Amino acid sequence: MSSFPTVSEASLQRLEQQFQANLENEADLGAAVSVWQGERELIHLAGGFMDRDKTRAWTDESLVPVWSCTKGLAAGTALAALGEAGIGLGTPVAEIWEAFGQAGKSAITLGELLSHQAGLAALSHPPALDDYAAVIQALEEEAPRWTAGHGYHVRTFGFLLEEIVRRVSGAASLGAYWREVLAEPLGLDAWIGLPESEDHRVAELVPGRFGSENEEEARFYRSLGDRNGLTVQAFGSPRGLHSVGALNDPKVWRVGYPAFGGVASARGLAAFYGMLAQGGQCAGTAFFDGVSLNAMETPLTQGQDQVFLRETAFAAGFMKDPIDAEGRKMRSLFGPSTRAFGHPGAGGSLAFADPEMGIGFAYVMNQMERSVFPTKKALSLVACLYETC
Repeated sequence: MSSFPTVSEASLQRLEQQFQANLENEADLGAAVSVWQGERELIHLAGGFMDRDKTRAWTDESLVPVWSCTKGLAAGTALAALGEAGIGLGTPVAEIWEAFGQAGKSAITLGELLSHQAGLAALSHPPALDDYAAVIQALEEEAPRWTAGHGYHVRTFGFLLEEIVRRVSGAASLGAYWREVLAEPLGLDAWIGLPESEDHRVAELVPGRFGSENEEEARFYRSLGDRNGLTVQAFGSPRGLHSVGALNDPKVWRVGYPAFGGVASARGLAAFYGMLAQGGQCAGTAFFDGVSLNAMETPLTQGQDQVFLRETAFAAGFMKDPIDAEGRKMRSLFGPSTRAFGHPGAGGSLAFADPEMGIGFAYVMNQMERSVFPTKKALSLVACLYETC
């Protein structure tokens, strides 16, 4: 196992103090945070309540819908399937999925698709979310909205990866492949398609409070009011399940939409990213090779996001903190390392890998915030871990 810099006891103590403060000042209703380094969990904290009526305590066994944190798990699954099949990211998607090549998409590569460059963030005539065949047909027939740059594929990302994993691996679903190849061998309490036997462990999501809104945030939320704009179209393609309450439905957990429908614990997410941070290995078994790990870490695109309306950067399926011309981070969701990668989720959840420190970090909660990216209550935990609070 690789040797990593030591995480001080003082930083872990500050993280614990900040976590408790979030609960005491009611920034959080219920939450959990987990930090792994190598194959060891350095700290796990859980507290608060699983429901808004405060009748069920949040415990070490609690799960919660994690929205777009699911995208990181789905991206890892897709890279595992592609790696197993010996297919590189420079391969045109149409070589795997012939009908995808319609409407000017024949040259779009797997790397471009994974990094939100495919121009398929919105559908001209979005089908219902639960009609998989119709969504796939719509993606096949849709022409790209752009040919240069990138824009966050809010919902379509999951359907695109789902179809690729099914075709490459022969698995019944991306979620099934995730369980078989990664989650079960690693013992991860993270699901893309939750079995009914686990329903009792799932916390109730509570609609978002306003975060600290700046002009960037205000511009984004104004764009959601423009029915003809790309942002609102992306968030509505495919259509359905637009309320927070919809993610409290066990039927949705069962489907496991790969863009936003995962259900997980902080420990499950952090252990996954911890494995990635220590070279894709656990207990002597290699789950990813250097090529796949490099694809997770290396930015494929950076610039003004045509959906988020702010600077973003993406590697192959994972988000990166954007970097300025001097090599400094323009935003720090994933700690100070420029090598770090991960994915946030709507309302404030956050999970990432830091290969320099060998750290896997995850924070999950059920009191959502109305903010595009995680705000102070999550980022303060990251700051304490890295002794920058």
